[in-house]
Amino acid sequence: MNFKTKIKTIVVSVMYFTTLLLFQNCERDDICAESTPTTPRLLVEFNDATEPEDLKPVTRLTIYGEGLANNPTDDNTEGTLVYNANATTAELPLRIDNEGETTISRFILEKDTNLRLDDNDNTNSNIDIIEISYETEFVYVSRACGYKSIFKNLQVSFEASDGTTWISSIEINDAIEQVENENVVHVRILH
Repeated sequence: MNFKTKIKTIVVSVMYFTTLLLFQNCERDDICAESTPTTPRLLVEFNDATEPEDLKPVTRLTIYGEGLANNPTDDNTEGTLVYNANATTAELPLRIDNEGETTISRFILEKDTNLRLDDNDNTNSNIDIIEISYETEFVYVSRACGYKSIFKNLQVSFEASDGTTWISSIEINDAIEQVENENVVHVRILH
């Protein structure tokens, strides 16, 4: 064997063992599986005020976090969670602040968005604002996934932006003590 062949053999051997060591150090746990539950969104269901067990779609609903959008249009829906759609449910992402401190997230719920968008000055949408207060707790999931947040001491209130509310009342699901997954409805809005 000549000198070049020996060097080539050594380089290939070193690369092979380096690659083997790199792959051997990766564990299955280093990748957070897509099915692993992470920080949940608040699940909201819209129900009929006269028959609270019945779902009732909100006509032409638009939802966005306060300060994230301003009168969204067909040309600009940036920042909206739902835009001008008939909806019976919504998933609201809650803001995460310091653990154990009360945090407030506010969402704009605009019913009949299409009336704001049309050319008729005599029609308009109806905007209510919901305010959600809660405490955040960080829960360790795994080395790969890190921490997720759960939300405790949930309270929800609403107000009209123009004096007329379309929301009749809001109920928090008594069966849950905290928002820790997206398997159950957390809040029902009756209208």
